[in-house]
Amino acid sequence: MKRLLFLLSLLLLALAPAAFAQPVVVGAAVPRTGSLAALGADLPRALELWRDEVNAAGGLLGRPVEMVLLDDRSEAFESPAHYRKLIEEHRADLLVGPLGSAATLGAAATAERARRVLVNATGASRLVHRKPYRYVFQVVTPHAAYGNGALEIAQRQGLRRLFIAYRQDPQSKEMAEQARDAAVKLGFQVDEPAPHAPGSAALDALVERARGFDAQAWITFGAAADASGLVQTFRRLGYAPAMFFAQGASDPEFLRLVGQDAEQVMGLSPYDPRAATVGNAAFVAAFTKRWSAQPGLLAAQGYAAAKVLEAAVKRAGTLEQEKLREAFGALETSTPLGAYKVDQNGVQLAAQPLTLQVQKGGREIVWPEALATAKWQLPYPAWAGRTLIK
Repeated sequence: MKRLLFLLSLLLLALAPAAFAQPVVVGAAVPRTGSLAALGADLPRALELWRDEVNAAGGLLGRPVEMVLLDDRSEAFESPAHYRKLIEEHRADLLVGPLGSAATLGAAATAERARRVLVNATGASRLVHRKPYRYVFQVVTPHAAYGNGALEIAQRQGLRRLFIAYRQDPQSKEMAEQARDAAVKLGFQVDEPAPHAPGSAALDALVERARGFDAQAWITFGAAADASGLVQTFRRLGYAPAMFFAQGASDPEFLRLVGQDAEQVMGLSPYDPRAATVGNAAFVAAFTKRWSAQPGLLAAQGYAAAKVLEAAVKRAGTLEQEKLREAFGALETSTPLGAYKVDQNGVQLAAQPLTLQVQKGGREIVWPEALATAKWQLPYPAWAGRTLIK
């Protein structure tokens, strides 16, 4: 009997080595409580989904994955302390960044000082990678790429004079400035980006400035309310550039605010559950089954960060941080969020936000064309020639 039990034990060890091995500890700080708790709930959900999937497949390097998620209470300034705790107390082997650029900035500095690899899952601002980090790798689509779709479509349409505007907040300003820099390099005629106050009703002067510049395409960064305010101003003034691209137009709230006046406005979204990116259909199905709701942007960012982490560990074949750093730097892979490839400072180069356009009351992906659900429709129609959609 003892011999039989011994043989059974050996068999169990052979069949399920990950179940008996020391776990691989993956750590992150997430907003379980505080003002960002509801908004950020999808981030830990996606990480937990990935953990269960990878463990069901045998773990990482033959070891089970243990997920340590600390509550940062929605306070970005606490991020350095949480990541020190993950490194020093929880002995996390792998780190995933927190929610938002401000919190990621603190986490990145902590990881860099400790020479520990950190996957930047949500920090899209250039501020996060303003220093030449060696251990921080960006998976999220950076703000620098947010104007790419609009610029390519304008270029393909032969539109040369661009008017760029932005809501007066740091993120929108960054997007506008980087879109202008990219436009200049592409040979567009473009003025300095024009700011406008959130919720401002005095947009007439902005339209007159664009008219004075003889703008063919209008690109603006901000929220759904900003996009709707511009559309309402356009209609009142009878103004219609050949192309109108407003970041907030991808938000369902935009359609509710302006109804059929939303037709043929373009917007952008870093993620869409319909996108035919690698593994997205399976991710959406698994997330929806587990959480009874489709994944949003933060879910896709968290899951993509975990998939990149998984691919880098497999490439390195070890959890030794220097070899992991080399693996992250050389890795090229694809996730539901899009492609992953970074420069020498860990800045994302490959991921692109989606350009959407309102067509017949719905939102269609029109760029990148490989992921498109419809062809873009231009020029943006003049107000006098519009008809009701039945």
